[in-house]
Amino acid sequence: MGGFFGAVKKQSAVFDVFLGTDYHSHLGTKRGGMAAYDKENGLQREIHNIENAPFRTKFERVLSEMKGNAAIGCISDTHPQPLLMVSKFGTYAICTIGIINNTDKLMKELLSRGAYFDAMTGGTVNSNEIVAALINSKSGYVEGIKYAQDQIEGTASILLLTDKGTLIAARDKFGRLPVQIGRSEDGFCVSFESFAYKKLGYSDYSELGAGEIVEISADEIKQLSPPGDKMRICSFLWSYYGYPTSTYEGVNVEKMRCKNGEIFAKSDAKTQDLSIIDYVGGVPDSGTPHAIGYANASKITFARPYIKYTPTWSRSFMPVNQTERNKIAKMKLIPVHEFIEGKNLLLVDDSIVRGTQLRETVEFLYSHGAKSVHMRSACPPIMYGCKYLNFSRSSGDMDLITRRTMVELEGEEGLKHIAEYSSSQTERGKAMRKAICDKFKFESLEFQSLEGLVEAIGIEPCKLCTYCWTGKE
Repeated sequence: MGGFFGAVKKQSAVFDVFLGTDYHSHLGTKRGGMAAYDKENGLQREIHNIENAPFRTKFERVLSEMKGNAAIGCISDTHPQPLLMVSKFGTYAICTIGIINNTDKLMKELLSRGAYFDAMTGGTVNSNEIVAALINSKSGYVEGIKYAQDQIEGTASILLLTDKGTLIAARDKFGRLPVQIGRSEDGFCVSFESFAYKKLGYSDYSELGAGEIVEISADEIKQLSPPGDKMRICSFLWSYYGYPTSTYEGVNVEKMRCKNGEIFAKSDAKTQDLSIIDYVGGVPDSGTPHAIGYANASKITFARPYIKYTPTWSRSFMPVNQTERNKIAKMKLIPVHEFIEGKNLLLVDDSIVRGTQLRETVEFLYSHGAKSVHMRSACPPIMYGCKYLNFSRSSGDMDLITRRTMVELEGEEGLKHIAEYSSSQTERGKAMRKAICDKFKFESLEFQSLEGLVEAIGIEPCKLCTYCWTGKE
């Protein structure tokens, strides 16, 4: 994933962009970057590795060196950005969010036309260079951006800082990711997360539609291309990776998660005996509000049987070495014995993707005296690896615990019956849940239904992307 933030003001925009970009740190862990435009200094750019240190610690020095009334910043989980590019219609800085699945095809076509690319370590090419080359192949920004988004298989939201001191923002073609505009007395900003600009004194101005392109100056927003008529915003924004204080398409993340838990509990009560459960808890952090909603609706006491220790290791995946990552993940779990010993616990997680950390969590709870651990996933079984955002960091469908379990149960034949395995009402669905329970030592396991999740989000189903659960585009 990743996130971006940009601002154009009548005074310096650098500090706002520094803070606004830092507020996107939950969306990426690899690279951070900033660029600014100043009439005297032109375009300036700086990029740092943030795998082992927060964004703000790497960019504090930039505040005294980078100057400009227009600036952009980004957190990237892929390639270094923003990049500075030269085109026949101007010099600009570019950053993107999303994923390009047809990189090789696009590069072959661009190289045949005489384009060239700088190779990174390992011979790979920065995806932002490919997007820029597509833009530059046309006669102007708007034509180029629309062409790039038509050619890209995947998703690309684009933010440009021009050598005129304006921003050009383009939401991806099908609106899978948000692009939001904030306004202050001094100018405008553009952001993935709305809370990022509200903390800086901006108020909501607009949310770009799918495929919409705008140009932003300190004085106005100009629509360069209207939105399309089809939107497929990612449902996982609310279920998993969106920040709790975020709002997308008018729906707040925390509120949706609590409502989702309530809907789940009411459905669960029809088929499960919940009378033995002592406490409902959430797998921190994003599972917690789902669990609060579940506890409220089920009338079972909410508790936190363990706490994550995050002051020094805020993310379990920060170390580069996998062995160290696993060790840090275990060190972070601090038990509350009074809520574990001899207790029947029901945990709600935002999702179950590969199941590796859940296995360790359940073993941890049993080692501290839990009587039983029941697991609930706040979304349906994930059956398809995301090909639009790559949020799960899985390398293929067989990384998914659901897929692996289906194959273990009946070989490749099982993959022909994915819809049955998704349902808790079918024999195949029950068999998959039992097999996962046996593997991870869950006393019981259930998933939120797709209907329940869509109800919790509360916007038209046709506007939601649910590919990872249904395989339907």
